[in-house]
Amino acid sequence: MKLCGGVVVLAGGFPMPAMASFFSGMPDSLAPLVAAVAPSVVGIAVTEATAQTAKPPSSASGAHQPQLSEAAGSGFIISPDGMIVTNDHVIAGAAHITVTLDDGTHYTARLVGADDLTDIAVIKISSSSPLHPARWGDSGKVRVGDWVLAAGNPFALGNSFTLGIISAEGRDVGDGPFTHFLQLDAPINPGNSGGPAFDMAGEVIGINSAIVSPSGGSVGVAFAIPSNSAAPIVATLIAHGQVVRGWLGISVADAPNGGAGALITAMEPGSPADTAGLEPGEVVVSVNNEFISDSSALTRAIASMPPGGKVVLGVNNNGHISHLQAVVGRRPAQLGE
Repeated sequence: MKLCGGVVVLAGGFPMPAMASFFSGMPDSLAPLVAAVAPSVVGIAVTEATAQTAKPPSSASGAHQPQLSEAAGSGFIISPDGMIVTNDHVIAGAAHITVTLDDGTHYTARLVGADDLTDIAVIKISSSSPLHPARWGDSGKVRVGDWVLAAGNPFALGNSFTLGIISAEGRDVGDGPFTHFLQLDAPINPGNSGGPAFDMAGEVIGINSAIVSPSGGSVGVAFAIPSNSAAPIVATLIAHGQVVRGWLGISVADAPNGGAGALITAMEPGSPADTAGLEPGEVVVSVNNEFISDSSALTRAIASMPPGGKVVLGVNNNGHISHLQAVVGRRPAQLGE
């Protein structure tokens, strides 16, 4: 391959535009972008109380003291008064949360609200100095191939920035039914969880949440919660401290043999589904006449409904379709319908 007059000539003799033309939208340096967004990125250190207990002290009381462990993660400021977004798994079980700003200042944070099903949490710090919030972007406008700047606190080293692209959209990584992730190839490592993924305008289009890695480190396959999914959850957590979701009281799996719908595998006695007359082995194929493709689709549909409302379920029982009405219950903390 050789560069000739602005054209890249491949070994096979087929010309294509010089690579520089493909990247004409990229700045010569990302330093201005990093400088603009860095003050909104924070490191999070968590002290957790473990289930184990230490050896009893030598005193006569013999009381057991809980052991403490430390974990690290990331987050980003979203309001001047100190609201910070992170992952639920970063702060879950925290006895103490410490936030470190980009300038090295430390603050103790309190939990505002958390939602384990979307893996989103909001914490808050109080600062007498001005804070620099990030701006939400529109993840619905990102395209596969767009540049992305990932930020966070890998291995508790402090704020770091890596560059990559959106590798894919709508990834289902089996980490709960409510989020279809953006896949990134920007290097993300343990400690980056909860950090922001910025577009080239400096807006947050995702929350870095998970990686696929046999080694435990970055292999170029990372996942971010899209901003359009995250922002409404964050707003609800700030307003109410929790996300209240609908519930039927059934366990479900995808329909057998690649069929459509959600197979009922188990049911809680006295649950809304039990009261409505549903049975294990039946397949829910619609909710309020809206088609249900699989078990995750059913979970999302019911969870989006307010408790106390009525829902009409289309049910396939050995080829016979019937419609049953159920009153949606309030979803407990654990997974399930």
